[in-house]
Amino acid sequence: MRKAIVTYLLYSLPILCFAQSSSLTKEKLDSLEKAWELELNTIVVTGTRTPKLLKNSPILTRVISELDIKKTDATNISDLLQSELPGIEFTYSMNQQVSLNMQGFGGNSVLFLVDGERLAGETLDNVDYNRLNLNNVGRIEIVKGGASSLYGSNAVGGVVNIISRDETEPWRVNLNARYGAHNEQRYGGVVSFNAGKVNSSTTLQYNHIDSYNMKNEGDYNRFYGGYNWNVKERLTIKATDKLKLIARAGYYFRQRNAQEASRDRYRDFSGGLRGIYTFSPDDNLELSYNFDQYDKSDFLTITSKDVRKYSNVQNGARAIYNHTFGGKHILTVGGDVMRDYLKSYQFTNGGNKSQVTADGFAQFDMNFIKNLNIIAGARYDYFSEAKMKHASSRLSMMYKLDNVALRGSYSGGFRAPTLKEMYMDFDMAGIFMIYGNPDLKPETSHNLQLSAEYTHRLLNFNIGGFCNLVDDRITTAWSQALKGQVYTNIDKVTIAGIDANVSWRAACGFGTRLSYMFTHEHVKKGQPYTSSTRPHTATVRFDYSRNWKHYGLSAALNGRILSKVTVDEYTSVSSYEDTERVTYPAYMMWKLNTTHNVYKGVNITLAVDNLLNYVPKYYYNNSPTTNGTTVSVGMSIDIDEFFRK
Repeated sequence: MRKAIVTYLLYSLPILCFAQSSSLTKEKLDSLEKAWELELNTIVVTGTRTPKLLKNSPILTRVISELDIKKTDATNISDLLQSELPGIEFTYSMNQQVSLNMQGFGGNSVLFLVDGERLAGETLDNVDYNRLNLNNVGRIEIVKGGASSLYGSNAVGGVVNIISRDETEPWRVNLNARYGAHNEQRYGGVVSFNAGKVNSSTTLQYNHIDSYNMKNEGDYNRFYGGYNWNVKERLTIKATDKLKLIARAGYYFRQRNAQEASRDRYRDFSGGLRGIYTFSPDDNLELSYNFDQYDKSDFLTITSKDVRKYSNVQNGARAIYNHTFGGKHILTVGGDVMRDYLKSYQFTNGGNKSQVTADGFAQFDMNFIKNLNIIAGARYDYFSEAKMKHASSRLSMMYKLDNVALRGSYSGGFRAPTLKEMYMDFDMAGIFMIYGNPDLKPETSHNLQLSAEYTHRLLNFNIGGFCNLVDDRITTAWSQALKGQVYTNIDKVTIAGIDANVSWRAACGFGTRLSYMFTHEHVKKGQPYTSSTRPHTATVRFDYSRNWKHYGLSAALNGRILSKVTVDEYTSVSSYEDTERVTYPAYMMWKLNTTHNVYKGVNITLAVDNLLNYVPKYYYNNSPTTNGTTVSVGMSIDIDEFFRK
């Protein structure tokens, strides 16, 4: 049955394309090309902090649009990023905590932002990715490579910025639901209105999934289920013609059913206020305040007590000023101040630590020569607790010639040791201790990128190479003197590779995107660090969409292909001399997603995941948590569409 579905899709779509293209008019083709041009004219902000057309940005930025999110039918941020980007893998660490590997960089070296703001809290060096729900997301911007000249610490390996949808309709009400395997349920809603000077958007989402056992043996034998709530409010007020205020608030709650006697609970309270004052078409000032508190607790099922064991509170303020010279050169200057407070069960006697960080940055966007754009930037950071100072820089350029764009850049990356890495004093289940190190050096990187992009009508192709030279990477090593693990810096790590992407949109509604990445990570022999980065990864998408008079169809076949990886792993936590070679197998996952517009504003989604019924023979921590093919069904209703003519 699965083979029949795939065969039908692959054979029928070209036939539909041929039938439709035979009656295609020049006017319709021009319309499609304008739609394609609109995608390339997407305004991005992450790479430069100022709005810039995607096609004109010398900072190579990958954009995942709202339409892309719908085509993948992703249930969470990890599913989406893995479906759209090669070279990124979410795996499990201790106690089934989620870890990220993006082009050889872990979660503590890739900065995740929501509308440009940092997230508090971490679990095993990663933020809580479950906080990042996809309800009402307008687009996601990904900048790979060091971005510390603009974003400071944690941007060694790149930045992922999740940007909320801009509400332009007078009012909108969306209700959506999804049901899948293992009693997976998702319910969400969006209510927004735009009354000229006041714009409000409220989103709510609930997710649930049962625990279930794996089919075979492995590093883990059971998937831990649970549920979470996420509610957000975003209010925009145009106080005057020159002043715009943006206020936001959010609450998040998650429970994980990992044990019978207790439940892992996670909470987050966030809020902020941003004001943008436009002095003139050439000058504007942005001031903002951000608050984020992330807590962890153990809910004891017998006594019904909820014992808080972790709290990370961040209070930050920012100022950014932009001035345009001659209508085409932009100077950006700014600075941040943040107080970071951490109380943790991993500190001595559950104690707490805090520090203040401050920075200043400047960037100049230059267009002195026709078709040549150069951006130069620098940043200076200070960390009070580590008594650490660091300077980062960036130089990027793009030259455009007809349909070709050539890009090249150097960027410096920087990551200061966290409070946990400096002061940890944790008993690892009675097996060994893990100690912090207040004398850690900052982790730094030098990132070089070269790329070429070709665009012609409905075709886009780009290929590039990258090289990251990472110094003083922070990891843990065995200390014979302390009889435990201790955070330390290791020698240079080199990460290099090739990234290639091709997108094509046919006039008949058929489209495809193919992405491939080769990554090589080199670590000096004898260092207490092993690489688990897969050398070859690829993502594939074939999609088709067409609207008839009373019915619309959108179908997408998404594939994710990962090569095997062979690593040398240490056989004992108390020795970094003996290793054994382990090979993690290659695998691929395919998902077929169809959306049916049965009435204006009413869409029904049917999806078949893991089409080829892949089941790991042994569940490694980097194996997918699948027991085979699953089916899901969802519905989305835009109530406001019922009232539109």
